Amino acid sequence: MENSDYPLLSVDNLSSGYSKKTVLKDISFHVDAGERVAIVGRNGAGKSTLLMALIGAMKAWSGKILYSGRDATVWSAPERVRSGMALVPQGGRVFANLMVQENLELGAYIMQDPKAVAAALELVYETFPILKSRATQDAGTMSGGERQMLAIGRAMMCQPKLLMLDEPSLGLAPVVVKELMDKIYELSATLKMTILIVEQNVRAAFKIVDRVYVLKLGKIVFEEKPETLYHDERLRKAYLG
Repeated sequence: MENSDYPLLSVDNLSSGYSKKTVLKDISFHVDAGERVAIVGRNGAGKSTLLMALIGAMKAWSGKILYSGRDATVWSAPERVRSGMALVPQGGRVFANLMVQENLELGAYIMQDPKAVAAALELVYETFPILKSRATQDAGTMSGGERQMLAIGRAMMCQPKLLMLDEPSLGLAPVVVKELMDKIYELSATLKMTILIVEQNVRAAFKIVDRVYVLKLGKIVFEEKPETLYHDERLRKAYLG
């Protein structure tokens, strides 16, 4: 059960990596329920690795991941999804040979009630009307922006409390990026969904988030309001390039 006395997500001295290579080094931060928070930094800073560790696809070497006050550090990825966490991975990954609706239905694999699945599907279609009009189209024939919307819609199907997005604007045209960011903001504002977004396009991300953490070489170096970070040229050059 969600406990409002705690942040929805709290990370305490988390370290992780690949094989013997340490990527994340004693990272600590939090995300309150209903917040929109960005993790930014240069390529290789460890942003995607952090999301993989949070969803349980990578093991925490040390430290703790607390979800609504509960220690989720050793939970499996399916346990984290059932608790209300969802990750949209980088690159708009979809099942190319399946239809749009089939992709969405796969996102509801943890749900047992057909009525709940139908309600979740309708909500996705309300949020992304283009997906409803393409319901029987093979996902692999869609544009990059449409595939990204489908990937977000699939994550929405399990009705997450915390939606994590890894570089959702990657490879998309500016007009598509704006539409996508508007939709992400809408999800948070209307559905009270908490958003944690990793993004290289800081101009787009900063327009929709409440707080920003800057990651440099596997460490959180500071936390700021987006407007402060964006307008401080020294900070932008030092940490964002």
